[in-house]
Amino acid sequence: MSKFSEIINQDQPVLVDFFADWCGPCKMLSPILKQVKEAMGEDVSIIKIDVDKNQALASKYQVRGVPTMLLFKNGKQVWRQSGVLQKDEIINVITTTN
Repeated sequence: MSKFSEIINQDQPVLVDFFADWCGPCKMLSPILKQVKEAMGEDVSIIKIDVDKNQALASKYQVRGVPTMLLFKNGKQVWRQSGVLQKDEIINVITTTN
């Protein structure tokens, strides 16, 4: 869990995707997140957390459904959304959320 704290305390925004292997919408979100990373490059970190393998972390952030995305800036959660969003919507959230 301490490694997670290090990751979300970076200077750039960190988008965390809580997912599960058995989740259909999670599989749809994965290529969208790749496009977001390609578009934004080093301006964002995107990490994927498997809720089945990281139940304590999912519980800490009260993730009840997947996919759930959380956006952290300087260690603080600034946004959260469950479900699939399109690339432009995700980029917009990352660039406009403080």
